[in-house]
Order: sequence, then structure tokens, then C-alpha cells
Amino acid sequence: MRNRAIILDDNASIRNILWTFFNKRGYEVFSFPDPQLCPLHTLQACPCPAESSCADIIVSDVKMENGNGVDFLERLIQKGCRQRHFALMSGNFSEADQVRARRLNCRLFSKPLDIAQLTAWVEEVERATPVGRTLHNWA
Repeated sequence: MRNRAIILDDNASIRNILWTFFNKRGYEVFSFPDPQLCPLHTLQACPCPAESSCADIIVSDVKMENGNGVDFLERLIQKGCRQRHFALMSGNFSEADQVRARRLNCRLFSKPLDIAQLTAWVEEVERATPVGRTLHNWA
């Protein structure tokens, strides 16, 4: 089964860079310019069976025109999302966003993105991903 990444960023260039990055690694990639456009936003509860999740990695910008990445991830977790690997990106993290992100166990990346740091984190996630894991087909 292919790995899956979900990307949220209102900057089209960053979405394209991340889509290309993950696609070249063999990922199935879903990208959204706005958390409200992601199908996971509209669900009342996590649709994934207990033994699966919606993606291997979710990467979100913090401050988007129509939403906040930390808010989006908090809502996913409140809905029962069992996704384990979240990352947040920002050119200017507020102290409050950093505290909230750490509570969610998110990896933080400053913009402009350091691709070497992103690659190291993704490789770490890939090593931690069980070979027989299943991903729920929510899209």
C-alpha cells in the first residue's frame, strides 16, 4: 500500500512543492488551499476503522486565509482521528500556536521550508510506519 500525505496551505507554490516532494517519494497526495475544503473537515466523527487512519502524514500551514492549521488538527483529534504524524508550518509561529502544537505532538517547520529537515522527519515517519498498516479510503 502506498503512503498517503495530506497537505493544507493557502500558498499554491508551497502546496505544489510539497505535492511534488511527496509524490516523488511514492505517496498518494491530497492537497487543499483551505481546511474547509478538506473532506475531513466536514465529517462529524473520524470515519476510519480502529485499525486504520486517514493518512500517514498531515502537513498544514498555521495561518491560512480561511483557517488555522492548529484549529484544524485539534478538531480532527476531537473527532477521534488516530493519525499520529502531524506537522505544522509557519513563517512566524506565535507562542500560543507553538504551545498548542506541542500538545498535539506536532512537528514544527519554519518557512521557508528546509527540505533537508522535512526529509529527515519524513524518513523518521516512514521507518515508524508499520508495514501492514491500512489506510481508510475517505476521499
